[in-house]
Amino acid sequence: MSRPVLIDTDPGCDDAVALLLALEHAACEVVGLTTVHGNAPVDDTTRNARAILEAVDRTDVPVSRGADRPLLVDLETSEHVHGEGGIRGELPGPSSATEPVDVNAAQFIVEQARAHDGDLTLAPIGPLTNVALAHAMEPDLPDLLDELVVMGGAAFASGNVTPLAEANFHTDPHAARRVVRDCRPTVVGLDVTTRAAVPPERVEGLSRDTALGRSLHEWLTYYDGERLERYGIDAAAIHDAVVVAWLVDEGVLETRSYPMDVGADGDLARGALVVDENGVTGEEANGTVAVDADYERYRELVAGSLEGVLERTEPDASD
Repeated sequence: MSRPVLIDTDPGCDDAVALLLALEHAACEVVGLTTVHGNAPVDDTTRNARAILEAVDRTDVPVSRGADRPLLVDLETSEHVHGEGGIRGELPGPSSATEPVDVNAAQFIVEQARAHDGDLTLAPIGPLTNVALAHAMEPDLPDLLDELVVMGGAAFASGNVTPLAEANFHTDPHAARRVVRDCRPTVVGLDVTTRAAVPPERVEGLSRDTALGRSLHEWLTYYDGERLERYGIDAAAIHDAVVVAWLVDEGVLETRSYPMDVGADGDLARGALVVDENGVTGEEANGTVAVDADYERYRELVAGSLEGVLERTEPDASD
């Protein structure tokens, strides 16, 4: 049975893979994409989201442009990781078919949550600015959702921007704090995503006969050698796709409930996900954290779905 999913995103190479998985798999009915600053400025991430939809003939999915800066800290983007404009590859220039709706992302999130009344899964895979703003507009947002599944944070692992902080939480720590404290999320962080890669042999087996195929190859290999060596892995981490994979197949992740908070002030604490593993605060759990993953299951799901996308979008030889 298909579940309605709204994805808040900042494409981004790994975001692009996550979007293809969600758009391809029958378990997800993607009811919209909201865009946010993060891997690039929001003008670029919005263009990238639209281009991805057009590349896979999904112009039926509405796009809503979101926040162009964090709540309180200065804007930082990650083109040095994801490429010029925030994404690598050969994407089409967006057309009027994917022109963003007139409603901003925070309002769009609230409207979709109300329209689906307890059935909507909200999946933010970028900085949490739009979600924090939506919660400020609608304090009952957590009760209007079926699930809120966030890619971000590092509960028991080292960070990838600072020793304590993952990029999405570090980019807008105040938004992350609000969402983690008040919205009862499932947090899927670096504890499980750093090793979530498509094996090189599966990447090499994907067709590169089309622009989408060539782009997909670049998205799956966006880490340079220095980054691979730093994390002790042999293929790029496709962080964001873990969220979608879990929505498709709950056997992909093991989760546990904890009291959680996010550091928002100071260089060292900024964006750090704080998990009270031993119950020293006496606080009740306010969310769940992904603590382990079935990587073989994840890789098979992602690689198989991507192969299906390429087969479906391959030009007909008779054309």
